Amino acid sequence: MSWIPYGLTRRALFALDPEHAHELTLHTLQRLQHTPLLGLLAQPRVHDPIRLAGLTLPNRVGLAAGLDKNAQCIDAWAAMGFGFVEVGTVTPRPQPGNPKPRLFRLPQAQALINRFGFNNEGLEAFVAHVRASRVRQQGQPALVLGLNIGKNADTPIERAVEDYLLGLRGVYPYADYVTVNISSPNTRNLRQLQSDEALERLLAALTDERARLADQHGVHRPLFLKIAPDLDEAQIGAIADALQRHGIDGVIATNTTLAREAVQGLPHADEAGGLSGAPLAAPSNRVIAALRARLGPGFPIIGVGGILSGDDAVAKLRAGADAVQLYTGLIYRGPALVTEAARALRDHAPGTRAG
Repeated sequence: MSWIPYGLTRRALFALDPEHAHELTLHTLQRLQHTPLLGLLAQPRVHDPIRLAGLTLPNRVGLAAGLDKNAQCIDAWAAMGFGFVEVGTVTPRPQPGNPKPRLFRLPQAQALINRFGFNNEGLEAFVAHVRASRVRQQGQPALVLGLNIGKNADTPIERAVEDYLLGLRGVYPYADYVTVNISSPNTRNLRQLQSDEALERLLAALTDERARLADQHGVHRPLFLKIAPDLDEAQIGAIADALQRHGIDGVIATNTTLAREAVQGLPHADEAGGLSGAPLAAPSNRVIAALRARLGPGFPIIGVGGILSGDDAVAKLRAGADAVQLYTGLIYRGPALVTEAARALRDHAPGTRAG
């Protein structure tokens, strides 16, 4: 899209139903990515390598999970200059997600509300798409890939661990890191897994299984936990302690918020679901800062939420993040945001050069 003014593209997409525009974009990216027309999307990747959780990221800007749930467009995202890409959330079995409509734009606030509910094609199709990615076959440093796992909506919360173990086993051979999503507000009771006892059971089971898989495949894959912005200080502290106690490699902060104060009175503001975009910046930064204070220096934190400019990305680093991910900002600003954010982060805190 670097050869096509994104202002024109956005105008056309915003004239469509939000979910239809989302699906059309993914379909177009999927069709273009293995053709010479991939050059229409290409942007030079900003060189700012850092080491994070044992991985070398080409730069600090990643794609957040949720935009490409089925891992269909990995090569297209790589062409846009991301340092790392996270796809999913994938569940063990295919599921349609919540009823439509389930995606809403709030352009006055540069925000979205979604209640997708982990709609995806399931683990088998997801892995097939990952394996088909040409850039993935090149390995690092071409792309660092995170695979994000969740539970099926009809799996009782008491059996959620079983779904996460199935997901971990399925994606482990193909991931550079695995993210455990327990913070979507759109799967009933999912956020209960952030509570002390449930989190202890889940993390213990995952780390035990990760050890077995590491022996089986001869490689240690980092595990990240993705958490919500709607947590109080005590909850953040308990999660931080659990991450360290169980040897989890990093944390992604944050998912979408249930709060609506920042968009009160706007069209669609009362729709159920998770709010993302500019209003999420402050809540996300608050959680990042609290995590950093509790975890200390060196523990990997990826900051997500409300990044619509290079300055927004730098604010995440100032709060305590090591790297950032984009989703809603990409929809409002287009691929140029990837380069802008990566340059701003490079200039603010140059990465550790490998070699």
